[in-house]
Amino acid sequence: MASTARRMFELLEPICLVTFFADECNEEMAALGHRTYWDGYFASRAAPLGRVPAQVVHAAFYSFADGEAARHIPSAWETIPPEASLAARERGSAASLRRILGDELAGSPGLVRAADLTTKAATSAPMEGRVMYAGMRTLPVPADPVARLWHSATMLREHRGDGHVAALVCTRIGGTEAHVLSALAMGIHPPETFGRIHHLPKKRLAAVMDGLRERGLVDADGRFTDAGRETQHRVEALTDELAAPPYDALSPAELDELITELEPVTARLAAAGSR
Repeated sequence: MASTARRMFELLEPICLVTFFADECNEEMAALGHRTYWDGYFASRAAPLGRVPAQVVHAAFYSFADGEAARHIPSAWETIPPEASLAARERGSAASLRRILGDELAGSPGLVRAADLTTKAATSAPMEGRVMYAGMRTLPVPADPVARLWHSATMLREHRGDGHVAALVCTRIGGTEAHVLSALAMGIHPPETFGRIHHLPKKRLAAVMDGLRERGLVDADGRFTDAGRETQHRVEALTDELAAPPYDALSPAELDELITELEPVTARLAAAGSR
């Protein structure tokens, strides 16, 4: 099932990426009054947790540097209710999907079936230890098939993300360290130039790299050691294993059908870069 989880991640991730890459979601957030992209990001993604302190958001998101969540939470909720940001995220994401997919594919019976099966998987996993996923499970599932597909794919993304955090904690890899290892796995060197961390203070990045060197995960030149590469593979393998339970709810025939129906959707979104 770990290989199934990896395949489903490959198929579902382009659906989720419209939230972050396409214009419609950003426009919806700006129309609400969010001043920056990151105000809208934190306000809408953290909203299913309720009005929790920044420390809780930081812990749940895991991959952001110290203080980044606190720059947006709770200030992003002070004049714009979390529920409004959630609704804007759904509207914008569904609008992006409809635009990229086109009327024929967005309105096809195959997409409806994919939405139904994705929802069946997304609402069937245990919630224990899955903070972000549990928050998403409290939200109503949209009736519109395109919005439902996005919503359920996002639920599964958060479920996988919770498992990924668990895998990182087990391996004693912090959030910024995880970005360094991901950058190296993608062939980015030096890893400090990776877009998710390049803005951090040089002193902070140097300390992270020094820590990884001390553990033998990167070499003097900031590249993977064998131990570092093995650690990265171990984290990804455990993430796949922990992401598998939702798909136990689908029969083999349903899983095959879901993959078949998602393939043209994913292909169209991937060709557009999900934007």
